[in-house]
Amino acid sequence: MDGNAFRSTFSDLALGSAMAAAARDYQKELLASEKAQSKAPAYDEVDLDELMDDPELERLHAERIASLKKEAEKRQVLQQKGHGEYREVTEAEFLGEVTRSQKVVCHFFHQEFIRCKIVDKHLKILVNKHVEAKFIKIDAEKCPFFVSKLAIKVLPCVILFRDGVAVDRIVGFQELGGVDDFATSALEARLLRKGNGISKFSSSASLCAVVELSPQLSCNNVML
Repeated sequence: MDGNAFRSTFSDLALGSAMAAAARDYQKELLASEKAQSKAPAYDEVDLDELMDDPELERLHAERIASLKKEAEKRQVLQQKGHGEYREVTEAEFLGEVTRSQKVVCHFFHQEFIRCKIVDKHLKILVNKHVEAKFIKIDAEKCPFFVSKLAIKVLPCVILFRDGVAVDRIVGFQELGGVDDFATSALEARLLRKGNGISKFSSSASLCAVVELSPQLSCNNVML
């Protein structure tokens, strides 16, 4: 056999070996793939029509619809009583406002007091989150009778009523971080604390937040 023939034969043998090796590798990959697929969890096909006809699903759907309808009706009744908005009321309106709703948050304020404006800002936010309570405010200078009856001495004063009764009192911003720029969540947490707040009223659920003006502010405490 001459040299050229030998080289051609050797090349053919090498190519054949390479093809055989590639074939074996390909076969291994196929086997591995089939093995992996056999281990994958099998899921039964879901018939959507059958699912829609499922009595249990229909029952849950009906209960959810009924619950949403009940919540909407309750919200509508509360809104008719003035819930869902932060309003100013007069002394003549005050007694009716706090007795017609089970839960009432009332802010006694002074027009010129900076801290009264701070309280206003936070209550305007909370009124949208807690429609279960009525949020109102009243000018302390224009309701001397109730200021006297509630023994309000320092402004601003926020009182929570349950069925027309105020039973708890907090003095100062100390429980709100002791600063003027406390977060709305701090006031909300105080109202919710120990179940005495706006969403979990109990027989003793009332808050009167009496906030003294800090000495660095231009206006003085108002002693009523």
